[in-house]
Amino acid sequence: MMAVAAAALLAIAPSRDSLAQRIQSRIAQEPGAVVGLAYLDLASGDTLFLNADSSFHAASTMKVPVMIELFRRSVTGSFAMKQALMLVNHFASIVDGSAYALDPSSDSDTTLYHRIGDRVPIDTLLRLMITRSSNLATNTLIALVGADNVNRTMRSLGAQRMQVLRGVEDGKAFEKGLNNTTTARDLAVILRAIEEGRAAAPTATREMLGILTAQEFNEKIPAGLPAGTRVAHKTGEITAVSHDAAIVYPPGRKPYVLVVLTRGIADGNRSSKLIADLSGIVYSYSIIKSGSILR
Repeated sequence: MMAVAAAALLAIAPSRDSLAQRIQSRIAQEPGAVVGLAYLDLASGDTLFLNADSSFHAASTMKVPVMIELFRRSVTGSFAMKQALMLVNHFASIVDGSAYALDPSSDSDTTLYHRIGDRVPIDTLLRLMITRSSNLATNTLIALVGADNVNRTMRSLGAQRMQVLRGVEDGKAFEKGLNNTTTARDLAVILRAIEEGRAAAPTATREMLGILTAQEFNEKIPAGLPAGTRVAHKTGEITAVSHDAAIVYPPGRKPYVLVVLTRGIADGNRSSKLIADLSGIVYSYSIIKSGSILR
């Protein structure tokens, strides 16, 4: 009887081709959408890459590399996570060093602006950077660790195309096309490194996972999953750009990494729904696939 059940599961188990077709069919419902997707299943070893090496504006997904660099530097003793930094709202453009300030109304977290002039612990800034996507925290922390150092660390982890050049709202840099960029494959590479304890010391990567799991913006990849599914992830969005990069933990098995990058969809609700739908397609595939292998 067990053999019959196993054979039946194998018969209905989807192929990567069918997964790709379902994903492409859903993307085709959004005229003008450009999507980069990377899927790495740490349970089955299955992978799927669609447009995964195309470069996208990174938006707030670039905050994950900054987090990795912060933990690596803290482990070496460059600073302590409990060390407090004076919080200011003036930063230097990478173009000419001229000063600019962040607009609180453009930041997803406004609470930190009430603390300007105070000393704020690095670990508090880090959590706000990831869980609330605070731009003020991000610029403060990039100034601390240095964008060049972040990029060197990304190369050491195998992320070859990701570029962290600057903080947020550097208007002069934006006008010159000097933007933070990433690919779906590179984000998948660094998320896998975090999950496998290779991005920094194992204790540090466990802390990273805890922070990513506390993400407060859950309308994209988590929205396509069964309620209660654990997800460690970071979203990002700017005008007509919407992303989510996640480690998904289905119950009773190893996780998978899913990164979905999009551009060309002006309506943020539609881009979020697209990412959620693709997440649901991948989840269903991964569950059936891993079930057939386990049996």
